[in-house]
Amino acid sequence: MPYSADHRQETKARIIKSARRLFNRFGFDCVTIEQIMENAGLTHGGFYRHFASKGDLYAEVLDCFFTNPDWDCGWEGADVDPAAGQLGPQIIRTYLSRAHLDEIENACPMVALPSDVARGGINARKAYQTAFEAMVDILQQGAHNDVRPDRKSALAIAALCIGGMVIARASDDPALGDELRNAAMMVALELGGWEENRMPSDGGMASCAQDA
Repeated sequence: MPYSADHRQETKARIIKSARRLFNRFGFDCVTIEQIMENAGLTHGGFYRHFASKGDLYAEVLDCFFTNPDWDCGWEGADVDPAAGQLGPQIIRTYLSRAHLDEIENACPMVALPSDVARGGINARKAYQTAFEAMVDILQQGAHNDVRPDRKSALAIAALCIGGMVIARASDDPALGDELRNAAMMVALELGGWEENRMPSDGGMASCAQDA
């Protein structure tokens, strides 16, 4: 009996989730299709019912919560809630939070996989660009009370968030990583016109709900 459309979609989502976790931890080149499928609890042969190649899968792994409202970041204690207030400050604080820093397997792929993207082919680069542009768009639109950063500021804020987290992850000194994240957070909030909403630093784990 053929599988239902829901079953196929659920299976594909399991493969993507498995690949994201493995790629984030080990990198694209070091992970095999067999490992991805085993980690998803599926057989190797089932892979090709959903993807033409590992590279085809890679482009979908680059999806994130900026392009997919159903994407679960899973960063404990960090959340983005449109009903809780201005989105811009929430995104900045969540993205540069310690929870995101400590999360390896389910980190945003724009932080975890930038070097792999450069080698990943045109589809991977397009997917990365789509995620980045979606982040910029949300930063531009995610404010109220007439506080809306222009595109130049939104681009700089996105670069501070992604670049700040990439460098913090690369540092062997946790204190330097915290200092860097907090500095990037402060400047990003100022660029967006949200500095008056800034809360005392707690290592990046500010509660987004307090932005309401």
